[in-house]
Amino acid sequence: MSRTALRICPLCEATCGLTLTIEGTRVTGARGDRDDVFSRGFICPKGASFGAADADPDRLTGPLVRRNGRLQEASWDEAFDAVAEGLRPLIETYGPHAVGVVLGNPNVHTMAGALYPPVLLGALGTRSLFTASTVDQMPKHVSSGLLFGDANAIPVPDLDRTGHLLLIGANPLESNGSLCTAPDFPGKLKALRARGGTLTVIDPRTTRTARLADRHLAIRPGTDALLLAAMTHVLFDEKLADPGPHLTGHLEGLDELADAVRDFTPEAVSAHCDIDAGVIRQLARDLAAAPTAAVYGRIGSSTVTFGTLTSWLVDVLNILTGNLDRPGGALFPLAATDRAPRPATPGKGFTLGRWRSRVSGHPEAKGELPLAALAEEIDTPGDGAVRAVIAIAANPVLSAPDGDRLDRALDSLDFMVSVDPYLNETSRHAHVVLPPPPPSRSAHHDFAFNTLAVRNQVRYTRPAVPLDEGRMAETEILARLVLAATGMHGADPAAVDAMVIDRNLAKAVADPHSAVHGRDPADLAVRLTGESGPERRLDLMLRLGPYGDGFGAQPDGLTLARLLDHPHGIDLGPLKPRIPANLKTRSGRIELLPAPIADDLPRLRAALDTRQDGLVLVGRRHLRSNNSWMHNIPALTGGSNRCTLHVHPDDAARLGLTDGLPALVRSAGGQVAAPVEVTDAVRRGVVSLPHGWGHDRPGTRLTVAAQDPGVNVNQLLDGTLLDPLSGNAVLNGIPVDVHPSL
Repeated sequence: MSRTALRICPLCEATCGLTLTIEGTRVTGARGDRDDVFSRGFICPKGASFGAADADPDRLTGPLVRRNGRLQEASWDEAFDAVAEGLRPLIETYGPHAVGVVLGNPNVHTMAGALYPPVLLGALGTRSLFTASTVDQMPKHVSSGLLFGDANAIPVPDLDRTGHLLLIGANPLESNGSLCTAPDFPGKLKALRARGGTLTVIDPRTTRTARLADRHLAIRPGTDALLLAAMTHVLFDEKLADPGPHLTGHLEGLDELADAVRDFTPEAVSAHCDIDAGVIRQLARDLAAAPTAAVYGRIGSSTVTFGTLTSWLVDVLNILTGNLDRPGGALFPLAATDRAPRPATPGKGFTLGRWRSRVSGHPEAKGELPLAALAEEIDTPGDGAVRAVIAIAANPVLSAPDGDRLDRALDSLDFMVSVDPYLNETSRHAHVVLPPPPPSRSAHHDFAFNTLAVRNQVRYTRPAVPLDEGRMAETEILARLVLAATGMHGADPAAVDAMVIDRNLAKAVADPHSAVHGRDPADLAVRLTGESGPERRLDLMLRLGPYGDGFGAQPDGLTLARLLDHPHGIDLGPLKPRIPANLKTRSGRIELLPAPIADDLPRLRAALDTRQDGLVLVGRRHLRSNNSWMHNIPALTGGSNRCTLHVHPDDAARLGLTDGLPALVRSAGGQVAAPVEVTDAVRRGVVSLPHGWGHDRPGTRLTVAAQDPGVNVNQLLDGTLLDPLSGNAVLNGIPVDVHPSL
């Protein structure tokens, strides 16, 4: 007999509500939940393939432990015994920094990935943290930290109310949005135009998003910061800069900012960007004249040489046009599990470079070292070398620069544990593989994405299908991993959640601004509800959050019990202005020209004296893909989701390339051969390869992906080209040579 169950989709950042059809324990269908308070029935091909992803026969069903050089099936007890035996002697001999922790993108798509890695890192005390952030959005975290004092204070465009939207390096019709959680992003852009608004897209490719736009400018890759600096110059030069009364009293460094962009005239940057100076001036004028407007930059403008400067200038433009923190502009979401608002006071600010990587001296950012530095931290001998790796939902062999070197480095480790449902290009090196169950067996709440959502709301879904015999919940896997790695192996995994709850309640009752200030933490702990430790932690966060009941202080406030009574979620309303209460800078103001930014601007000025006219490479996004972890699902491969090299017809003719035949692409890190796809969707002088491919390494169990492996575009990088402020790898605007493959 079939039944239905609700599930929030974990397959991209849009977080759409799904209605699953289930036969026994098998998900046989997925459609959009029309009653979901956020997504209102929207679904994309990834969500529709939920059942196929859930039932992928290549998913591991139990732990693997390396014995005599081979990964073999083992019991859970044997697996965690091996973790403790492998990690603890290394930590005791070489110290905690000898353990590298690598966190992949899927962690932000699961409750377990949000709740337990911070506990693991805190208990280990390692500074060797590497995450997918430094091949993606770290420049935005750094610019937000410097501007607002909080690396996670990322304003998002108010898509439902804005009248003018400028997208740079973003393709939400393919990505469904990123650092901007918005189900049916395509529908929101169409609605913008239908109400008479303007959509401008700046992208070297004529993407699906660009084809929808009123205006598309095919910028030369890597010059985004020059363009935005010139627009900023125009706002000052033509007396168009007007932050408005809601911001003016909260700004620091406005005059200094005007001086800092004086050299970046539209005429000075035009030839570099391949955009006419008059067009640049008009972009700035239109932005300033619009009744409401928002600038939104994403991965194409982040993974470039000046990624942090570009991310900073996106918000500078929103500030100078008065569009930051006002309806219709760019606003800061307030998630149900955020800290409750408190009086505006100066904060601790944001600091870069509190420590540096051992080999190349890269400064940390947000507690992380560049993922591009992981290989050298392992394979360079000496004190402080990384000797063990804990990889959680991470496949850096494909996602980090120079995967071949990292492949060899991982193989040389003393010990490695991987939490992954697949035996993939990275987990095949592990000594222990701990596979989480399929997503239908897990509860779901979006901690990270609700802090980036275009509307405040809260939703929670319990597991749609019970755990199969022999499986272990992902939350328990990570709790046991915390215990095994930190010298508490064998303790009850529930102790991890209890410890976190006790610690957080102790802080809350000591906080004079908390709703529970002065109360007994033990009494509060017994009031928590939920069927598990993770649910009790969620209940705690909801109760102490901005909409919470404060353990009775606000009787109508949020609790887990109330949320469970609303299976389609609770709408918490449109985004609202939050400045100055959310500012955490030392000055208590928005610091428009922080020292690290000012110190990096000479590098941008130097770019005005150079011009690169050769061929450059950019990535691209597919609607049916999300990095490397969906290429094993037949329903999500084929069609446009192919690893081909996009080449403009004029460049193909000049280089002697033929559609369908392979071309050799060379750059600093190496070379790859990929079939050519001649298309005018990419501008002249630019070629494009998608990210996340290269499934041809031995020892994996990815049957579908291996049939059409594609090539690893990151193998073209040697790992040395980074944005200096954030440590983010430069993945776009890479100089390449392309020739027919003989």
